[in-house]
Amino acid sequence: MRSLLLTLVALFGLIATSCIDDDFDNTPGISLQFSTDTVSFGTVFTDIGTPTARLLVFNRNKKGVNISSIRFRDPDTPFTFNVDGVSGSDFKDVEIRGGDSIYIFIECFIEPDSSIEPRKVADQLQFTTNGTLQEVEVEAWGQNVKRLRGLRVENNMRLTPELPYLVFDSLTVEKDAVLTIEPGVKLLFHDKAGMTVRGRLDAVGKTGKTIEMRGDRIDNVLPGVGYDILAGQWRGIRIEAGSFLNRMEFVDMRSTVEGLRIDSCSDLSRQKLTLVNSWLHNSQSTVLDSRYAKVDAYGCCFSESPLAVVALTGGEHSFVQCTIANNYLFSAVTQSNLTLAHCLPKENEDNPLPLMKASFENCIIYGIGTPITPGDLAESQVFLRNVLLKADGNDDDNFINCIWNEDPLFYTVRSDYYFNYRLMPDSPALGKGNPEFVTPLCLYDMDGLDRLASGNPDLGAYVFSPEEGQSQH
Repeated sequence: MRSLLLTLVALFGLIATSCIDDDFDNTPGISLQFSTDTVSFGTVFTDIGTPTARLLVFNRNKKGVNISSIRFRDPDTPFTFNVDGVSGSDFKDVEIRGGDSIYIFIECFIEPDSSIEPRKVADQLQFTTNGTLQEVEVEAWGQNVKRLRGLRVENNMRLTPELPYLVFDSLTVEKDAVLTIEPGVKLLFHDKAGMTVRGRLDAVGKTGKTIEMRGDRIDNVLPGVGYDILAGQWRGIRIEAGSFLNRMEFVDMRSTVEGLRIDSCSDLSRQKLTLVNSWLHNSQSTVLDSRYAKVDAYGCCFSESPLAVVALTGGEHSFVQCTIANNYLFSAVTQSNLTLAHCLPKENEDNPLPLMKASFENCIIYGIGTPITPGDLAESQVFLRNVLLKADGNDDDNFINCIWNEDPLFYTVRSDYYFNYRLMPDSPALGKGNPEFVTPLCLYDMDGLDRLASGNPDLGAYVFSPEEGQSQH
């Protein structure tokens, strides 16, 4: 009986082996299919490993195939890979069943050199199946950067635009020091990094040479969609109480945890911050939070936040030709886009800090959520003149020549992750501004367009341009 059982086991094993062997196609010329013909990392920083890219390899045949070799063409390649989670440099006899697939995970590490412009590195990932060679192109652009780790600026310092700066941990401008940031500088902040200003920040760009302040993830979170859409990539900027005369012009600051926070100083005799032609957007909390300080903004756009886009408490604030908009993606919007606190005399009974004086002129306040803190502004020193608001209402002593509950018709398409707060040709904001509010600081918008070229200015941060509409199609 035992001899019979062993014979049957051996016979079944032979049959099973024969079935498996017969299930593989050894025909020359057989081919694989790939999820892409080029794996591109885009621009990556030298001396820092990349995120992992994924390549799917499909066997569309009915029978299984045996890939005799998977390797990169160049033995000194800057790319590494693994097959279904197993690392290696040259895989042999990788089997894919009929109608099945495997994952290839690829990473890249580029050594730094002396170049200023990004340089391309590329290789071919080779697959040999039944004598047939197939290749998938793998490429990346290596960008050298200047690394700043826990930098404390104790003497005047200037950042120049030749290479991006990658900030780890923190960047602190100490008391009595000035940090000057030249046009075209890119400041890239690593996770949890941020900037603290105790001295003075002088970040002044110009048309076509905006200063960028953003997270250091420069790959895509979705195909064709960059990490710019994700808030919370770095902490943001805090201007402390003893810091004055700060300037931010032509600055694109985005994807923060806290946005731009201006601490209470209760000293309104000195300018705390002047913002000109800048776009501050995409924060996990507020985009701009200013408390008991003197802050002016000209031609600026503030957008995307689950809390207030702009939160002002007491102090003196002037917003001219500004857009405050909200199309936040990742959670419900729980506060008004513009929140105002410590405005009314009754709020001063238990708080001796200065009541708010604020004006909003030739502005737009529009987006998800209510536009402005509900309540009566009578007896306050808060005035909105020639402002388009997403709200039903009527003009009074505080709301003067306003446009109520009209859609400004931005080019923004939230569902497509596209954020553009320039105006469409049929926007009700066109030509509705008061030219008396246009000062030399905001005569030209971020694109260099003259607000008074066609008569009355358009509302908001951007001058209407027919070319903008043509570029969308």
